[in-house]
Amino acid sequence: MSSDVEHVEIDWNGLRVSVEHRWIGRDRFGTPLLVLLHEGLGSVAMWKDFPQRLCDALGWRGLVYSRPGYGGSKLLDPEQGWGLDFMHRQAHEVLPALFDALRIDPEVQPPWLLGHSDGGSIALLYAARFPQRVAGLVVLAPHIVVEDLSVDSIAKAREAYLGSDLRERLAKYHDDPDVAFWRWNDIWLHPPFRDWSIEAEVATIRCPLLAVQGHDDEYGTLEQIRGIARRVPHAQLLELADCGHSPHRDQPDALIDAVTAFVRHHHPQGDSR
Repeated sequence: MSSDVEHVEIDWNGLRVSVEHRWIGRDRFGTPLLVLLHEGLGSVAMWKDFPQRLCDALGWRGLVYSRPGYGGSKLLDPEQGWGLDFMHRQAHEVLPALFDALRIDPEVQPPWLLGHSDGGSIALLYAARFPQRVAGLVVLAPHIVVEDLSVDSIAKAREAYLGSDLRERLAKYHDDPDVAFWRWNDIWLHPPFRDWSIEAEVATIRCPLLAVQGHDDEYGTLEQIRGIARRVPHAQLLELADCGHSPHRDQPDALIDAVTAFVRHHHPQGDSR
């Protein structure tokens, strides 16, 4: 893990969690805050240099963190297995608890959220529940419903975890790759999860929203972000060619340009330089 990663203990509805996080441009006093929420198997380290590059382009502060059980974030108390509402709990419980622990007051200075995959869904759910606590959203390959393509690809990931070096590769980014992988994989392949949907919640979002997806996304079709646009008419879509499930890895320059232009349209003083 990077030497600038810190840990803070949060109270997650009675569970103690040590959350690893990294600040970017913390000395950019008075600038907006961008909070990045990682994918289903992501962590602070797995973002690599993208958060730094984006925050530098914006001239903003940034906060990257690993959700409980990912990266170096540890549950200090026993936790039951995930339920069908695991993303709702991350949005409604964990993220507010993290803000409290870090003395971030989103009602005084609402942050922007950028989420990838599961993190994008969590960002959408946070904005729907707390409309006054978020300035804007950028979601990369979010899920609003469960598609056959998603389930098929996650089933293939299970096979790869059992039969290839995937576990060893994930161990570079997670202290306990088994916890990170199986909690994610088991719930997505749990038959009742096929009915999971956040379409109703998404329809209530009022803040600026940019939804991004690659044409070659192996975990979701373009219907995910097009479905957002039907429910959030003011949403802006970006569909990227030659791009899979991770626009920040496959098309980082195009993504940074698009996010910068979108943010400055809605927050013209956003660079504060």
